[in-house]
Amino acid sequence: MARSLVVAVVGPTAAGKSDLSVALCKELPGEVVNADAMQVYRGMDVGTAKITPAERAGVQHHLLDILDVTQTATVAEFQQLARAAIDDCLGRQVVPVLAGGSALYVRAILDDFAFPGTDPAVRERLEAELEEQGSGVLHRRLAEVDPAAAEQILPSNGRRIVRALEVIEITGGPYVATLPEHTYVYPGAVQLGLDVPRPILDERIDRRVDRMFEQGFVDEVKDLLGKGLLDGRTANRALGYSQVIALLRGELSETEARERTAQATRRFARRQDSWFRKDPRITWLPWDAPDLVDRALEVVRGNQPGAAGVVGVEEGARHV
Repeated sequence: MARSLVVAVVGPTAAGKSDLSVALCKELPGEVVNADAMQVYRGMDVGTAKITPAERAGVQHHLLDILDVTQTATVAEFQQLARAAIDDCLGRQVVPVLAGGSALYVRAILDDFAFPGTDPAVRERLEAELEEQGSGVLHRRLAEVDPAAAEQILPSNGRRIVRALEVIEITGGPYVATLPEHTYVYPGAVQLGLDVPRPILDERIDRRVDRMFEQGFVDEVKDLLGKGLLDGRTANRALGYSQVIALLRGELSETEARERTAQATRRFARRQDSWFRKDPRITWLPWDAPDLVDRALEVVRGNQPGAAGVVGVEEGARHV
């Protein structure tokens, strides 16, 4: 394997990225670098479907449980942390396997992605407006000035909405224009996408949400509230957490909290899939293929210098 080989396993939530990543690490050998924006938080385990120590099967995982829920990591900060972990793996001749469904984070880590500057005065004003008016109002404003950016950012993600509006105001151009070209900073990068037909993915998401509530999700949120969950700008906006907070406040029943969590997760999965589908470099593999690991290894090895050929996107793997 080339020393610059970096593998990314991507796709929508509940597609099976964690399992494939561990299996690949066993074969390559490699170590997993988390690319999920919410799994960096300590204590956010059940609600983020964080891979358990037993499921890691002895494979080293980087960037899990590195922040308290009161802290915030920007995409730029996450990029630095992830690239440091990748460089550490490469320096030890271990293959870094990036795993996660946060598409922007994956792009920021793998691609030549420079972040626009910031203006403290503009940021402060926008954050004050967010506090006063709410993320929905600012999201509608973003949709007016940059519809493409608004489509890619959840209306509940106030932090990213503020950042997009800030960049637009500072640069005078659309926020989406600041996203990177498809140019890897790691020449040996390979991206594998897990393709799950939408009806099956919806079923998997519904089952996952049910398991979360059965495995103590509500108690997890109660514990995190005691640790300052509401004080942070990011962690409390994670899928499911805001719904359970509403449950604990008496604003929703548990049935309603479950249903709204599943609905929000299904919508998020569609956005994830849409984002990843725009990247022509991803090789999509059927999530349930009995020889999935072998197929993934074939793609990885076929994309390395000196290989006989490059394995492209599998026919029939895409879905609408």
